[in-house]
Amino acid sequence: MRVVSGIQPTGNLHLGNYLGAIRNWVRMQDEMESGSQCLFFLADLHAISMPHDPAELNKGTLEMAAALVACGIDPAKSVVFNQAQVPQHAELQWLLGGTARMGWLNRMTQWKDKAGKNREGQSVALFTYP
Repeated sequence: MRVVSGIQPTGNLHLGNYLGAIRNWVRMQDEMESGSQCLFFLADLHAISMPHDPAELNKGTLEMAAALVACGIDPAKSVVFNQAQVPQHAELQWLLGGTARMGWLNRMTQWKDKAGKNREGQSVALFTYP
């Protein structure tokens, strides 16, 4: 089995992050059977779907990596990586973009919630965010 999950490095880690995801990641990592793998990524490419200061995003990425380790994610047991350092992420987005239909994307709850009433003013990256 392979588990892949990520977290955006935009803002401080909070209780909701810990209880909703990170605590479960640590449990999965610690209970993984031989041959299984956990991959956790810092979703900095996803983060730029909204405006962020590049220096702050870089700082947040480093701080989030440290926070994950402090919460129990063990780099000796799991793969922890920065999304922007894996060009295949952008390539996969391009390939999926060729098959996704506008109607599907328009119905995504996340798009509706984040775009709010100003859909015309939002980025394509936010629209195609998975």
